[in-house]
Order: sequence, then structure tokens, then C-alpha cells
Amino acid sequence: MRLCLSLLLALVAVAPPPSLTADQVARRVQDRETGRDSRADLRMKLFDRRDRVRERALTLLTLRGREAPGAPKTAPDGDRLLIRFTYPNDIRGTAFLVWKHPKGEDERFLFLPSLGRVRRIAGSEAHESFVGSDFSYEDIGGRELEDFTYALLDENAAWMSTDGASHPAYRLESRRKDRSAEFPRVVSLVLKDTFVVVHADVYNRRDEKQKVYAVKRLDQAQGIWTVMESSMANDLDKTRTELLVEKIEYNLGLKEDAFSRRALESAGK
Repeated sequence: MRLCLSLLLALVAVAPPPSLTADQVARRVQDRETGRDSRADLRMKLFDRRDRVRERALTLLTLRGREAPGAPKTAPDGDRLLIRFTYPNDIRGTAFLVWKHPKGEDERFLFLPSLGRVRRIAGSEAHESFVGSDFSYEDIGGRELEDFTYALLDENAAWMSTDGASHPAYRLESRRKDRSAEFPRVVSLVLKDTFVVVHADVYNRRDEKQKVYAVKRLDQAQGIWTVMESSMANDLDKTRTELLVEKIEYNLGLKEDAFSRRALESAGK
């Protein structure tokens, strides 16, 4: 009896973890630990096709919605995001606000100091360039999980970090249910241990690989895995945008009123 029990325990100890479905991987990406809220200072570099560079500085505030794991019941119905540009002068004061709604269409607002008013970004504009960068409004503000169908192309893929180390990853394909979308297909590398997306090939309606997202540095901040350096390159336009996190803090106790339309205009001023 002891021998049988020992053998059973040994088999349990070496049994591989259960495989995840494509939908489960996508859900883990959305629900991974990113803190209840955060504040970050970032540097953005925009490179044109001649490799000339322009720099911008911005701050980013985030707040998780009540459906996020561990979020309090007082949290908003969906995630909130507020970006404010602080440098250079030609974009200083420009601010972008996102209200995500799990059971409805997300709302996006842009404050332009030159106009002195808030402009709503329609859902049809979500794929357009975010203030002249290679990131879209949707890249910055996030997507809804239910807008896509998912397939695992490779359960044993790998991502090579800049230090030459190989990290096990899933290769996940995301297809939009709306096939008329500007970018209907994305193939991503998702790390198996942290569920961080570290690479993504973005395909246009002609199924050409048009944009490539790449993580250059991934570190822990307050115990939370955080993308510290990343880039989005447009292979057709021969441009790219790099994002560098200079400072980030999590779990500051931010409130929903910090993400109101009034806060958007105040951030812009």
C-alpha cells in the first residue's frame, strides 16, 4: 500500500500542468497583475523613415475596473486611463482619457489645448494614429477581449530577451469578429510565466504584416512585471515609435474622479 501511494505521489509530482486553451491564455493576459492603479512618467521617441527622431514626455495614470482580480467594489465598471503630454511645447497639455466598459462600447476623449475643448474619439477612429505615433488609440487604450476570437498557433514557442535568454511562450492568434477592421489579425508571443505580451505582428486587411510591437526590457516594479521599454514599428511606412518608462509607481490609492472629463481638461491645462 505504501509503495502504491509513493508511486501515485511521484506521478502527481512529475505530471505536466494542464494545457490552457487560447481563450484562457487571452483571459490571463487581460487579468494579469498590474496593480489596482499606477502612475508612470514616460519618454516617447518618434523615428521617421529617415531615422530622424523627435522626443516627447508624458505621464500615464491608470485605474483598474471592478471586474479586475482583487479590485474593490467601489472601482469603476471598467478600467480608466489618463495620459498627459508635458514636453515639448507644441504638444504640451494634450491629454487623452479612456473609459473602458466591459458591457458596452469604450469611450475615448482627446483634449487639444489649441482648440480648448474635448473631442470624443469615435470607435471607427480607434485604429488611427495616436498623436502622430505608430501606436493607435486602441494600442494605448486597450481592446475588449470579446471583440476577438483566439487560436493557439504554438504552445511551445519562445521569446529571446535582449540578454540572450530564451523564455517559454505561447504564440496566440487574435482575429477580430469584425473582419472589416483596419487590422483584423494579430499574432502575439505571450510569456507562459507572467502572461505579458512581449511581441506582436499586426496584419492589415490585405493580410500584410504592417506593424510590429516588441518589448525590449521587462522588469519587476514593486513585484509587478512591467514593460519598461517597447517599440511599435510600421513596416510599410518605415517608421517606428519607442516608449521608455522612466518611473512607475503602483497602488497609490487613485480615485475615479481623477479620470473624469474635468480631470482631462485640468490635465491639459
